[in-house]
Amino acid sequence: MATIQVSVITPDGAVYEGDAELVVVKTVEGELGIKAKHIPLVSPLAVGPARFIKEGKEEQVAVSSGFVEVRPDHVSILAETAERPEQIDTERARKAKERAEQRLASEHVDRKRAEAALQRAITRIDVAKHKGA
Repeated sequence: MATIQVSVITPDGAVYEGDAELVVVKTVEGELGIKAKHIPLVSPLAVGPARFIKEGKEEQVAVSSGFVEVRPDHVSILAETAERPEQIDTERARKAKERAEQRLASEHVDRKRAEAALQRAITRIDVAKHKGA
């Protein structure tokens, strides 16, 4: 099956470089699956995992907002933050999840910020499960 080049880049540098038969990202409009020769597009990303599938194996990167730019031969994910599974401190992510849940239980809280923090923590925990996969 044809592959497409993939780059995940943050302000701190490249987090992932490789090729995949299928790239799946979470945009603000929903999930987007991308294969080689996809039509060009740019879309804002939501917090979620970016998934890269090749030869039946899947790699993931936790992405915290940004943009995806698709060209027929390359996908660029320009993210505010991005972490590979082995870069994620699972205990720190669990504590962040607990703090966000506690804030959401409070009456005087910026709900949007707390919900975003909760989603980032859940994404990091889920992607961390792919360590060594």
